[in-house]
Amino acid sequence: MFLEILTKIDDVMYYPILIIIMAVAGLYFTCRTRFVQIRLLGEACRLILEKPEDKQHVSSFQALMVSTASRVGTGNIVGVSTAICLGGPGAVFWMWVMCIVGAASAFVESTLAQIYKRKDEDGSCYGGPAYYIEQALKAPWLSMLFCVCLISTYAVGFNLLCSYNLQSTFAAYGFYDAKVTPMIVGAVLALLVGYCLMGGGKKIVKLTEVVVPFMGIFYVALALIVIVLHLPNLPHMFGMIFRDAFDFRAILGGVSGSCLIYGVKRGLYSNEAGVGSAPNASASANVTHPVKQGLVQTVSVYIDTMLLCTATALMCLSSGVEISEEVNGTPYVQNALGTVFGGLGPVFITLAMILFAFTTLLGNLYYVDNALIYMNGKKRPGNLFRKLFYVVCVLIIFFGAVIPMGAAWAAADITMGLMTMINLPCCFVLFGTAKKALADYEKQKKAGKNPVFHAADIGMDAGKLSFWK
Repeated sequence: MFLEILTKIDDVMYYPILIIIMAVAGLYFTCRTRFVQIRLLGEACRLILEKPEDKQHVSSFQALMVSTASRVGTGNIVGVSTAICLGGPGAVFWMWVMCIVGAASAFVESTLAQIYKRKDEDGSCYGGPAYYIEQALKAPWLSMLFCVCLISTYAVGFNLLCSYNLQSTFAAYGFYDAKVTPMIVGAVLALLVGYCLMGGGKKIVKLTEVVVPFMGIFYVALALIVIVLHLPNLPHMFGMIFRDAFDFRAILGGVSGSCLIYGVKRGLYSNEAGVGSAPNASASANVTHPVKQGLVQTVSVYIDTMLLCTATALMCLSSGVEISEEVNGTPYVQNALGTVFGGLGPVFITLAMILFAFTTLLGNLYYVDNALIYMNGKKRPGNLFRKLFYVVCVLIIFFGAVIPMGAAWAAADITMGLMTMINLPCCFVLFGTAKKALADYEKQKKAGKNPVFHAADIGMDAGKLSFWK
C-alpha cells in the first residue's frame, strides 16, 4: 500500500509537473544565453585550471571536484541500467537531451550562488540556493523549505537508494541470501559511515578520495574495451536507441513508464542539474567573476552524463546481453562486463559500487551540513545535535539496504523532485541577474581582460551583497 502511494506521487510529480518545469527552464536558459553550455565549453574547460589569487581559498577545480564527487556515484551504473531495463534503450537519448539542456540550468544556479554567496570570518565563502532565495527573493520561509527538502533528499532519499544499490550488487554471487545478505551489507556500510561521521576513519576517507577518481577512469576504460570488442553491434545499438526514443506511440501509450520519463528521472538523479545541490559547492570557489564558476559547473554535468553514464549505456547495449526487468540494476551491468571479462566483471562492479557508495554517502552529508547550518541561524549546530542526527542518518543507511527496490527509487525521485520544484522556478525569476553577469563577462573577455565582477556594472547594489564589495 505504502509503495503504491509513493509510486503514484512519483509518477504525477514527473509527468506532467517536473518534466514541464525542467524542459521550460532548461530551454529558456539555453536560448536566452545563446547555448552558453556549448558555445563556451572550451572556455569552461580552460577555467577549471585557473588558480585563485589566494592559494588558501577553494579553487574552481576543487569546487568542481566536490560537486562531481556528489554527482558521480551508484547512479552512473545502476541508474542507467534501470532506465534501460524498465524504460527501454531510448532512455539513453533522453538522458543525453537532459544533460545538454540541464547544463544551462547548472550554469544559471551556480552563477547565482556565486553572486549571492556570503563571506565567512576567515575570508572563505559559502552559499547556495537557500541564500540566493532569501537575499534576492526576500523569502526566508522558502529558503527554509528548500533546506528541509535538501535534507530529505540527501540524508534520506539518496542514502536509502545508495544503500539499496550497493547491496543489490551482491545478488550475482552464490552466497547471496535475500533475507540475510542485505542486512549484513547494510549494517557494515552503516557502521563504516557512522565511524567516519563521528570523527574516526580519516585515513579511510582520504584513501577513498584518492582511489575513486582512478576507479572512475578504470571503469570507463573497461567499458571502452567491451564496446570495442563488440564493434559489429554498434549500428544495431544506435538503431535501438533512436528507434525507441522516437517511438511516440509507445511513449504516449504509457508515459510514466516510458523511455522519455525514465531518461529524465535517471538523468536528473545522476547529474543533478537544476536540483540545487551543486550550487552549495560552487559558492565556495574563490573566483574573480561569478560566471567563471557557472561555466565550470557545466563541465561537471558533462563528465557525469556524457562520460560515465554514456560509458555504462553503450557498454551494456553493445554487449548484446538480454534486456529485461529481471536484470534491471546491477545485474545488467555485471552481465555486460561478463561477456568480455567473465567472472571478474561482477567483482569489479562490486568493488566500484562499494567505493562509489561510500564516498556518495559522505558527500551527501556535506550538503546536509550546509542546510543544517542555514536552518540554525547560519551557525553550526551543537555537537550533541549533530551526533544524534548522524545516528539517524546511519539508521537510514541500514534501512535502505532492506527496503524494496521500488520504494528506494520512488523515495529518491520524490525528494529530489521537491528540491527541483523549488530551485528551478527561483532560478527562472532570477535569471535576469545571471544573464547580465554573463554579458558583463563576455564584454570583458572581448576587451582582452581577465573578467572581474563589480556589482554596479550589472545594476546591482554592492552594499546589499555580502562578498562582492
